[in-house]
Amino acid sequence: MTTIEERLARLEEIVEALEADSLDLVDALALFEEGVQCLREAAVTLTEADARVKRLTELADGAFAVEVLDDE
Repeated sequence: MTTIEERLARLEEIVEALEADSLDLVDALALFEEGVQCLREAAVTLTEADARVKRLTELADGAFAVEVLDDE
């Protein structure tokens, strides 16, 4: 499984390669498609993390509790 940090690092590599102007169109399009996929996967990861954070709720006495999410 790829971490969000690894996805972001790969996105940086892709941007650098695309900015280099040394790619032909076919290779540039393949890198662009890979970049879009990395972005989609990162967005899913961030959405899941956001949902977990939202489950953190303050109780009436000021304490905090975390609702455990199913990994399904």
